Order: sequence, then structure tokens, then C-alpha cells
Amino acid sequence: MAILFDLDGTLIDTAPDFMAAINSLRSTMDLPPLHVSMLPRLRLAVAEGIKAITQVGFEHTHKDNDSTLCHELLEVYQQTLGLHAKLFMGIEALLKTLEQQQIPWGVVTNKQSRFTEPLLQQLGLSDRATCIVSGDTTPYLKPHPEPLFHACKQIKLPPSRCVFIGDAEQDIIAGRTVGMTTVVALFGYIKDLSLVTKWGADHCVLHPNEILPWFKKWSQTTR
Repeated sequence: MAILFDLDGTLIDTAPDFMAAINSLRSTMDLPPLHVSMLPRLRLAVAEGIKAITQVGFEHTHKDNDSTLCHELLEVYQQTLGLHAKLFMGIEALLKTLEQQQIPWGVVTNKQSRFTEPLLQQLGLSDRATCIVSGDTTPYLKPHPEPLFHACKQIKLPPSRCVFIGDAEQDIIAGRTVGMTTVVALFGYIKDLSLVTKWGADHCVLHPNEILPWFKKWSQTTR
């Protein structure tokens, strides 16, 4: 059995890194920093990608839809990777328990490897994960099933013996397509909780500390 995680909004709260990058770039444009009260909005934007992040970070300026600004923001973000981002509360305890019980865990994200790998390394996770599949590891992005198939090859387990946990519909679609049991991280970057039931996931968790008890019951029924 194994557990695979999406990255942003599931394993790690990466929005603080984006906040730092935005404010660094805003300072070069003689703009005041974003107030910390914008962080919830920024978290939702992270789930939608760099264009949405830029629109939140530079709202009401003539730059908010500038593709060049998106590129500049990513360049600055690359320098802030892992400096402010944190594992969601309860994730570290979960990972330690999985490792103690020799249960493989890994990451499958649409984030490009130039961001994924330094981030995981900065947070001390890169050598602990059994597999790391980034957005450019395969030719496809989730919701295509190929990234999850690739993860299964790396951990040497069939999809039926894996759980995929994510906070976006694309995660659940990919997991269901490949034949994995899927779990929604309700503590993640979910814009509209009322839509989650339509995703068709097998289970939902409100907090990371709910994952292990559920996983143990699930693994007993799938042996």
C-alpha cells in the first residue's frame, strides 16, 4: 500500500512563498506590499495557476494581466521556494508514521520540476519521498492519468494498492481514471466546498490527522 499526495494545497501550504515573491516584485514597482489579509484569496489563486496568482497580486494595476509579469513573478518565486511555505499541520506526523511503518509515500504535482525539487529539498522531503512526479516528468498534466501511472512504476505498486490525496477536481479525475482510491483534502485550496461531492472521490478529510486512521481501515479491506 502507498499514499500519493498532490503538492500545493495538500501536502504543503505554498501560498506564503508566493506572497513573499509578489511583495518582492511589488517593491520594485513602487507598490505597497499585499496585506496578510490577502493570503486566503492568494491560496485560492494558487490552485488556479500563475495567471490567477498574478491577478491577485497585482489587482487594480495595469500589470495584472501582463504575461511578462507572470514570467517575472515565477523567477522571483524560484528564489523564495520553501522559505515561507510550510507543511500543513499534522502532515509531518503523518509522514513520520508512514515511514516508521514502511509505507511508501510520494508526490504527484503539476508544478514544474524546477520548482518542485528545490521546494521539497528546502523542506527536507526530497530524500524521504519514494517518488516525485512533477508537471514535466511526463508529457502530460493531471487530470491525465499518466503522471499517476508513472508514480506507480516508481513505487512498484499497482494503482489499486495506492491512495491519491488532492485538493482539486483534476486530482480526483486522474486518480479515478487510473484506478486509485481517491481522497479530497478539504483543508486545502478549495474554492467551493459545495462542489466537492460532485467530484466523486472515495473519501474526504477535514484535517491531515484523519488520514492515517482512515488509511489503516482502507488497507485492511483491500488486502
